Amino acid sequence: MNTIEQAAKRIEQLRRAGIDVPWGAAGVEQQTGQPPAADAGTADTKLSVAPVVTDAQSAHLAPDGEDGRGERRSKQVDLNLHRLGDTGYLIPGRERSQLEEEFRIIKRPLLKNATGQSAAPVNRANLIMVTSALPGEGKTYTSINLAISLAMELDHTVLLVDADVVRPAVLDRLGLPGSPGLLDILTQPDLDLADVMLKTNIPKLTLLPAGSAAGVVNTTELLASGAMEALLTDLAQTYSDRIIVFDAPPLLPSTESRVLATHMGQIVVVVEADRTPKTSVAQAFNTLEACPVVMSVLNKCSSKKANAAYGYYAV
Repeated sequence: MNTIEQAAKRIEQLRRAGIDVPWGAAGVEQQTGQPPAADAGTADTKLSVAPVVTDAQSAHLAPDGEDGRGERRSKQVDLNLHRLGDTGYLIPGRERSQLEEEFRIIKRPLLKNATGQSAAPVNRANLIMVTSALPGEGKTYTSINLAISLAMELDHTVLLVDADVVRPAVLDRLGLPGSPGLLDILTQPDLDLADVMLKTNIPKLTLLPAGSAAGVVNTTELLASGAMEALLTDLAQTYSDRIIVFDAPPLLPSTESRVLATHMGQIVVVVEADRTPKTSVAQAFNTLEACPVVMSVLNKCSSKKANAAYGYYAV
C-alpha cells in the first residue's frame, strides 16, 4: 500500500470513528480546487502527500470515552424533554412562559457576579450552591431549572452537580439511571472528571451525578477534604465560561451543605412559601454568615399578586 492509500485509509478510519479530523492532522493536504471529500479514500479522491506521519505521532482511533487525541470525553445521555416539560421543568426552545421569565430574573444577578460585573469582585462566583433550610422546599427543582435557564445563555456552558450525596435526586428527576459521580471522584483517584460527567441533549448542559454512597460513611469529611478543594478549584478555573450549579442538601438537618458553602462563591436558599417557619429560615441564614453572596428564592408562592407580576408572559 503506497503513502497516498495509507493516508486515505487513515482519514476514513478516523471519520468512521466519528472524528472530524483536518486533512493536515492525518498527514495529507487537500488539493487546491477540490471539494471537501465526503468519502475520503475512494478512487475519485485526489490527494497531495505531506510528510508521512507515524502512528505514534498521528491522531489514533478513539475507543469509547476518548476523543481523537486520546483524551477522555464524557458520556452522552438523552433527556426526555417532553416528560420534563410535562413535569414542570424548563425546556429550551419552547414558547415564552411565566416559569422561564421567573428564572431569568433569578439568574441575572448570579450571572452578573459570575462575570465580574458586580460592584465588588466575588471569589469563585461561578460556583453556585442551591440549598434550603429543610427538606421538601424545592431545592432540586430550583437547581435543575436554574441550570437549564443558565444553559440557555449564549455565552456560558453549565455543569449541574448533584451534591446531595446522601439523598441524590437529580438523575431521578431527569429520568436517568444511577451513575458514578462526585463521590467516586473523591474516593477513586484514578478516575477523571470526564469518566463520570454526562453530556445531555440540552445544548451546553452537562451533569455530574452524586455517585455511589454505598460503604461511604464520612461524606461530610470527603466534602471538606483536600481532594474536594482541588476538584472545586479545577471546576472553577478550567473553563472561564462555565457556571457550576450544585444541588446541595438542606442546611439544618445535615452538615454537608455547611461544608460545601465554605467553598462556594454564591448561594441560593430556596424557601417554601407559607410552610417554612421563620425561625428555620433565620437559622439557615445564620449558618451562611461567612459566605460572600447569599440570595433567597420564594418557592410555591400561589398568591394572585405574585402570579400577576408575570401574567403578560404566561402562555
